[in-house]
Amino acid sequence: MAVRPLVSNTPTLICCQKPYFEPKEMLPQPNITSRRRIGTVLAAVASAVIAREAISLRPEAAFGFDLRLVAPEPTLEMAESGIRGHAESLLGIKALLESESWPEAQKELRKSSSNLKIDIYTIIQSKPGNERPQLRMLYFDLFNNVTKLDYAARNKDAQRVWQCYGNIVAALDDILGRI
Repeated sequence: MAVRPLVSNTPTLICCQKPYFEPKEMLPQPNITSRRRIGTVLAAVASAVIAREAISLRPEAAFGFDLRLVAPEPTLEMAESGIRGHAESLLGIKALLESESWPEAQKELRKSSSNLKIDIYTIIQSKPGNERPQLRMLYFDLFNNVTKLDYAARNKDAQRVWQCYGNIVAALDDILGRI
């Protein structure tokens, strides 16, 4: 606002100035729905939904976290008492191999060999140092043949399956005789 003297001999040029209280002309606004803004909003909504799911701890949301405890290694007594049963269950896949039901044989092989592996490893660790290398070689041979049998069953190679099964039987007899 211009200050005018009450009495003025000089003319005041007010006609070119707009008063400050008049609104400015409205300029056209750009389109505010840009991809970036939509992406930001969607990311915020997705974060809120995920956070809500994680907080609610429903079973289907909690499967993202594996909070189970690992079972402790078995004691020597437990391993010695269970080794015969696990060896028999490993040799029990013979019926599945004879019927050529390969997927079932693979599942049973994996289940029984994992238990046997833990037992044999525990027993080997309890042996004196001079006996361990020989037992470890037998252990290595046994479980390499288990892996080869698994691959042969996957490929449905009957000849290779029976060759590996024979090697497993021989290795088990050798290990059980030395333990």
